[in-house]
Amino acid sequence: MPDLWSDLLACLDLRPIPTDDDRDTVVFTGPNQSLGYYRIFGGQLLGQFVRAAQLACPDKTVKSVHALFPREGKPEEELRYRVQIHRQGRTFAALGVVAEQASGPVATASISMHAPDSGPEQQATAPVGALLSAEYKAGFDIIPWETRTDVDLDDTGSAPAEFEFWMRSPAAGEQLAPALTAYATDLTLIGTALRPLEGVCQRGNGTAFHSAVTSHTLWFHRPFRTDDWLLLRQHSPAMAQGRCFGRGDVFTESGELVASFAQEATVRFPEH
Repeated sequence: MPDLWSDLLACLDLRPIPTDDDRDTVVFTGPNQSLGYYRIFGGQLLGQFVRAAQLACPDKTVKSVHALFPREGKPEEELRYRVQIHRQGRTFAALGVVAEQASGPVATASISMHAPDSGPEQQATAPVGALLSAEYKAGFDIIPWETRTDVDLDDTGSAPAEFEFWMRSPAAGEQLAPALTAYATDLTLIGTALRPLEGVCQRGNGTAFHSAVTSHTLWFHRPFRTDDWLLLRQHSPAMAQGRCFGRGDVFTESGELVASFAQEATVRFPEH
């Protein structure tokens, strides 16, 4: 398996390809991560959606992404990102993006873009605690950078449906921050939703239960960097009808709210 960080950066380096579509459509392609997994990780798709939008509208930043995942992607086949620019004005742009393989669409996204702007600011969030020390260093299999947390998501005991962790990537430009953060937000929301269930944890996917993300949304509020410490604070307010829902916020070490996210996923247990 290649170095995970270099592998992820290569996936985010999308390439334009010629197309016969109209002038409001551009197409990019890029490799998949080498994770040894039977399907493409949703975080990769989210990160590539962000990069495709940035490349299609380089004079604006990504304001929001709403992604749906109708079909599993095949890791051995490169994806094509077909970006349709629905509207591009001086301040805002609206894009539709389809990630497709030979079998058809793997994921779709509606993306809103915004030119740099200024105005009043306010924030109403709970305070961010101190950065955890190095003794709380944790490892998430497919997040290729340092993470710290004082909660074990693999614990099968019952606990509130809440979880937070600190993260800091290797050196990366500010333009990559939204894509890298989108990637990270896809990994632990299902595990957070499962915490109240005694005897179950995220490691049980494929055995004790089966899960798959159906939709994921992100909002980016301010410029930030991932090579500075960020806190991802998340919780799951509901699990019902074979689905779980979770949402979260991303803060800088100084407590500034820079992004928010939400996710719905199927969670099916054998007896149901």
